Amino acid sequence: MPPTIALDDPRRADVLALLEEHLADMYATSPAESVHALDPSALAVPGVTFWTARDDAGLLLGCVALKELAPDDGELKSMRTAAAARGRGVGGALLAHVLGQARGRGYRTLHLETGTQDFFAPARRLYARAGFAPCPPFGAYVEDPNSAFYRLELAPAG
Repeated sequence: MPPTIALDDPRRADVLALLEEHLADMYATSPAESVHALDPSALAVPGVTFWTARDDAGLLLGCVALKELAPDDGELKSMRTAAAARGRGVGGALLAHVLGQARGRGYRTLHLETGTQDFFAPARRLYARAGFAPCPPFGAYVEDPNSAFYRLELAPAG
């Protein structure tokens, strides 16, 4: 059964635990200056929309955020699948949800930054399957051997 994806509060207790795990993994695999994950307070500001995926019993399976960069451009942020839910399609479902939301907002492009280390290989494969292509740094990002940048051209909703 596919997860239920809905708007949520990144400061909710079970979400906080997942985001703390996410940040701990980012700092364990990348130098601090190369960690661009948002903390819970940064995920709760205007311009950032945050969703969680839950099973039918309400168990948290994962999360994702969409940050508006411009009226026609967004950035995928803080996509994370709970360890117990990996390999069950949660990441793909979250990504499909965000792509639909971005198209519905009229975004022409969606960007993301992820790590270059082996730890991030499954995420890079997921993004490539969805059509994301490598691109130069965007927004305030700069070249970094620990960061991989991607861009997806979105077809209009319809």
